[in-house]
Formats: sequence, structure tokens, C-alpha cells
Amino acid sequence: MSDDFMLDTDDLERRMEGAMANLKTEFASLRTGRASASMLEPVMVDAYGSMTPINQVGTVNVPEPRMVTVNVWDKGLVGKVEKAIRESGLGINPQLNGTIIMLPIPELNEERRRELGKVAGSYAENARVSIRNVRRDGMDQIKKAKADGMSEDDQKLWEDEVQEMTDKFIKTVDGALETKQAEIMQV
Repeated sequence: MSDDFMLDTDDLERRMEGAMANLKTEFASLRTGRASASMLEPVMVDAYGSMTPINQVGTVNVPEPRMVTVNVWDKGLVGKVEKAIRESGLGINPQLNGTIIMLPIPELNEERRRELGKVAGSYAENARVSIRNVRRDGMDQIKKAKADGMSEDDQKLWEDEVQEMTDKFIKTVDGALETKQAEIMQV
């Protein structure tokens, strides 16, 4: 009976990779002083009665290192897109030019860089917590199997495998955080 237990490590790994993908998305939305189209990904516009991602109401371009432009397709939405950008908390002041909204990216000061570093740290901590939650789920499955008659050797083997996977992903999160903080502090 105990030999039948197979922990779905692929599922655990997929869920941990999901936490990493989410972290990468959150990191992409952080402003580092360089213009990036991905910094507008979290911005949602109230278009046609529902909240819509900004890239579905216009074309987002980066024509210069310190400029992002949004070419809004529907003239009636220009004001709503501008309002959504202002209220997004990105700290960018949009400038209108017909249906094109220009977003000049100001140079970051030292204080703002430190703040963004802390925000990146909190994003990384959230990713670590998600990964640990996946580990806990795996460990709970192993404990349940132990109660159903799994040998202690098998239990130790599976627990070591889950812990090894967790350590690998936590190390990846830490590496991504170091890289992002170095990018933020770069003048």
C-alpha cells in the first residue's frame, strides 16, 4: 500500500514556477529610471464599462530611453487612459498630444530608489511565502501518506526532494531580487 504513493512533484514545481512568474511581472512594473512598456502592465482603464488592461485600448511604445507613449485607438478613451495612468501610483505625469499620451520618465532620486528597493524586497518576500506554501502542501501530502502506512525512509526521501526544490526556488528569488535592486540603484 505504501509503495503506491507518488508525490506530484511536477505540480509542486509548476506552482513554484507560477510564483516566480508573478514575481517577474511585479518586478517589471517597478520603474528603474529607464522607460519600459511593461511598467504600464498593471494599469487598468475603465473602458466600455469594464476594467481593461492599457495595452488593449492602445499601442504602448518606447521611442526613447526616457519616454513611453500610448497611442490610444479610441479618441473617447484618451481622458480615461490619462486618468488611469495618473492614479496608478507610477509617479509619472502624462502629457497629451492628440490621441498619443506621452509619459516622460523622470530621473529617480536616491530616496525614491531606496523606496523602490524596499518594494522589490516585499515582492520577493511574497514570492518566498508562496513557494513555502507550496512546500507546506507537499509536506502535508507526505504526512498524510505516512499516516496511511508509508515507511519513514520513503517519507524522508520525499521530504528531502520537496525541500531541495523549495531551496532552489528560494535561491532563484533571492538572485532575482539582487539583480533588480542593483538595477534600481544604478544611476
